[in-house]
Order: sequence, then C-alpha cells, then structure tokens
Amino acid sequence: MTKKTDWTGKAAMAGAAVGSAALAAALLYASRRKERAEKAAPKAPPVDVPETD
Repeated sequence: MTKKTDWTGKAAMAGAAVGSAALAAALLYASRRKERAEKAAPKAPPVDVPETD
C-alpha cells in the first residue's frame, strides 16, 4: 500500500501543474482574442460628416 501512495502524490502534483498551465494558456488565448476583436472592430464614422459636392 505504501507504493500506491508514493506515486499518487507525484501524480497529483503533476496533474496540478498541467491543470494550472492549461488554465494560464486559456486565459492568455482569451485575452489575445479580445484584443484582436477590439482592434478589428469597425470604427464608427464621425458624427458631423462634412458635406462635399
């Protein structure tokens, strides 16, 4: 039984590391998408458009 608890602790630590890395990657991906969407958003035309003939 001691062998099982020996590797489960290591597996839990590895799982936590992988999980936190995945979470960090997801947050970075989401923030980059948001920045790109804000840059690509069409700019509104000026309120007072000068009339030209």
